[in-house]
Amino acid sequence: MLHKLVTGPLNMVKKVGEKIQEEADKELYDLPTIQKKLVQLQMKYELQELPEEEYKQQEAELLERYEIAKRKELEQWEALTKPKEE
Repeated sequence: MLHKLVTGPLNMVKKVGEKIQEEADKELYDLPTIQKKLVQLQMKYELQELPEEEYKQQEAELLERYEIAKRKELEQWEALTKPKEE
């Protein structure tokens, strides 16, 4: 009983931290979100609302995130399709 009183709040903090990490990863590495941001960035550049240097910097960051997201997606797919070893 005492153990639950002590570890209960710690477990709750841990779960909240995991949920925050999950949501941050989802926002950072969600493929449709990244694609949408790339289109918006392109439009800002074409409308001359964004200088070329800033455009290239932001584009590089988004493309890097896109590559990581695709890698994560591939790893998840491989984990799902990998035959189970026993």
